[in-house]
Amino acid sequence: MQLTTLLVPTYTQMLKTLSGWLKKAQAQLPEAEAQALLSARLAPDMYPLSTQVRFACVQAREAVCRLRGEPLPAAINELLNEGRQAVKHPGSLAEAYARIDETVALLGGLAADALDAKADKPIAHELPNGMIFDLSAEQYARDWTLAQFYFHVMTAYSILRNQGINLGKADYVAHMLPYLRPESVPKG
Repeated sequence: MQLTTLLVPTYTQMLKTLSGWLKKAQAQLPEAEAQALLSARLAPDMYPLSTQVRFACVQAREAVCRLRGEPLPAAINELLNEGRQAVKHPGSLAEAYARIDETVALLGGLAADALDAKADKPIAHELPNGMIFDLSAEQYARDWTLAQFYFHVMTAYSILRNQGINLGKADYVAHMLPYLRPESVPKG
């Protein structure tokens, strides 16, 4: 499996989509209300929107390191800590855009096969609570990192929708529009 060609475009497209949702929210609300969205959450025991943005970025960055067999850089722990503290310190939309842009830039700087060289090496993925998953690179990509990434992206989408932001399926699949046959679009 070509992990680079699977993960990098997926992360890049969806992070840009996430940024677009935030911009759409910012356009629909007065500035103070748009900034307040970063503290919104779906349930009292869930992390807020600002954490979902950060953790989506973490999943993309962490995958790059793990699949290349590299130690996690301090920037990932900074994002994790920011996310865990977001209830008290949600940050700003400008910071959310910056985190997304930094992650997209990191992904854009990767070679075409950057995540494939160590695809045959096992990954021992340890969670903060001490649980360890023993995975192949393909299992890690398919069963962990993509699932976790989409969880945070979709939770961000759900928070925005729950807060009344006008988003729909077209906003979720905006990256598909270049593939659309113009003559197939319903008239009216």
